[in-house]
Amino acid sequence: MQLLKDRIISDGVAVGTEAVKVDSFLNHQIDVGFMAEIGAELRRRFGDIPRDKVDKILTVESSGIAMACSAATAFDAGNPPPVVFAKKELPRTLTDEVWFTEIMSFTKMKMTAIRIAKKFLCPGERVLIVDDFLAHGQAAAGAVKLVEQAGAELVGVGIVIEKAFQGGGELLRKQGIRVESLAIIDAIEDGTITFQ
Repeated sequence: MQLLKDRIISDGVAVGTEAVKVDSFLNHQIDVGFMAEIGAELRRRFGDIPRDKVDKILTVESSGIAMACSAATAFDAGNPPPVVFAKKELPRTLTDEVWFTEIMSFTKMKMTAIRIAKKFLCPGERVLIVDDFLAHGQAAAGAVKLVEQAGAELVGVGIVIEKAFQGGGELLRKQGIRVESLAIIDAIEDGTITFQ
């Protein structure tokens, strides 16, 4: 998605050789109009999947929520599929039984538990995973595990920005998982971001 690449170049900030900050428009402050473009492009990428073949859109809190909501609205503005997000913290109000797994957070350099109430991810549901970044693939792989635990069917993974050099996309694709990334970064060197 050229519009996204242009926005990353104009507003993103390379941090060392492994990270790019897009917090001015994507995952801290959200450019809502631009988010609608992201949702529309995710819908276009999964255009071969009819709306009635996506029961839920799944993400991991919190920065993937806006993208997942935009994608859901783009699937069907009048009747969007519900968005469910895996919680990282266990609130007192989450008293239901949960699907649960642990993922390594390379941003925070620690293991993080993610969980979804079983009543919100059910056997037989068709699920599209949407997230902001795909780096080492831990969050996406964790979301896939939750889908498998629930006995649901994964229809694909939609990613806004993939950092190909960190291997997460390759890991998922080798498992036969359909991954659609809107911008794929090949390298971050000397403050310069290069794309595939």
